Amino acid sequence: MSDFSEELIGSKTEDDQEESCVFSGTGMSFPWLQNHIGTIASGGKKEKDFAQTTSACLSFIQEALLKHQWQRAAAYMHSYLQILEDSDSHKRQAAPEIIWKLGSEILFYHPKSNMETFNTFADRMKNIGVMNYLKISLQHALYLVHHGMLDDANRNLSHAETWRYGEKSSSQEVLINLIQAYKGLLQYYTWSKKKLELSTLDEDDYAYNTASQSMLSHSCKTSVNLGALIQTPGIWDPFVKSYVEMLEFYGDRDGAREVLTNYAYDEKFPSNPNAHIYLYNFLKREKAPREKLISVLKILYQIVPSHKLMLEFHRLLRKSEKEDHRKLGLEVLFGVLDFAGCTKNITAWKYLAKYLRQTLMGNHLAWVQEEWNSRKNWWPDFHFSSFWAKSDWKEDKTLACEKALVAGILLGKDCRYLRFISKQDDEVLRKKMKRIKKSVENHSIVNPGL
Repeated sequence: MSDFSEELIGSKTEDDQEESCVFSGTGMSFPWLQNHIGTIASGGKKEKDFAQTTSACLSFIQEALLKHQWQRAAAYMHSYLQILEDSDSHKRQAAPEIIWKLGSEILFYHPKSNMETFNTFADRMKNIGVMNYLKISLQHALYLVHHGMLDDANRNLSHAETWRYGEKSSSQEVLINLIQAYKGLLQYYTWSKKKLELSTLDEDDYAYNTASQSMLSHSCKTSVNLGALIQTPGIWDPFVKSYVEMLEFYGDRDGAREVLTNYAYDEKFPSNPNAHIYLYNFLKREKAPREKLISVLKILYQIVPSHKLMLEFHRLLRKSEKEDHRKLGLEVLFGVLDFAGCTKNITAWKYLAKYLRQTLMGNHLAWVQEEWNSRKNWWPDFHFSSFWAKSDWKEDKTLACEKALVAGILLGKDCRYLRFISKQDDEVLRKKMKRIKKSVENHSIVNPGL
């Protein structure tokens, strides 16, 4: 175990020892803790003392990690490794995963850590905690990817893919699927690079044909890994995107559509807004009918009413010949502007100002009143206060004018937002303000019969 500990401790300079002031090569400088360690080392161990020692070490490690004191955490880790000899079988079995999580975090940030140290630590942890072999292998591979060592990561995943311990359990199967999927992503990355290279070659060149064959080979391997994974219910966004891109590239648009449709609508999969976004973007590329696009975005609207695609959804709805679609188009705009993150979205305000006038000119006052009745108690302060009038005018005069028109239509010509904006002396916007006032007079829902 001493050799194993050195992977975490590493060599320490005098400055390191002075900096931590808590650990030396023989033990910690806390007297009461040192006594416990000494008792255990001398053979007179007491289970209570052992538990207190390891528990104290764990607390100190966690505290050091929170404070980003990586050298100090490594020093405590040296003693915490005794947990592997705990007489409590439950603690002993749980120890490898805890050590891996803490140790990998320390080595990731430790100033004296390097790839060789991390790789050695990971390999030893796989052998110590066989039940965590797959999980550690996957995390080790992601660490290698982070450092740009893609070939090493791929080899790591290939070894893990064939690893078995005892009977294949459901948890092992899930992890093996993940390992195969990430291996597929690495292959997809290689495929993408070759695709980019291919775009720069002449189709008559020998190099073009060679690159095409290589891409096809990578495509088959990747499709097997990714295609198998996304049949399992779950959130597989990056895998689905990669798989669909490859299917589209090789002309299998029916296969791509089937994958995306199942991912979006299969009830076995959890609700996922991205699934509907991917399907919508695919259908849009295929120039699908407007009704089909609307049906996809309608579900996205129910999940994320503030999504940026909602403005595109509104445009589709307002062009529809169906009255219920045009009514929904008004609801969508109000829904977007219900969210604080959208209050400065000038496009949303322009659309609402224009669509309010169109709706009222089309004799649909009831549509506007229905949306406004649920908001009239909070929108005035949320959007149309004096504070926002001053702030909006200072930051973006065009935004302020669009909001002033909406405020006037919904609250009347005497509302504070419109009054403040109309009093501002701006020669460029003077004509626009006249048009705004006229629109408010003609279309305000306040006392519409007068």
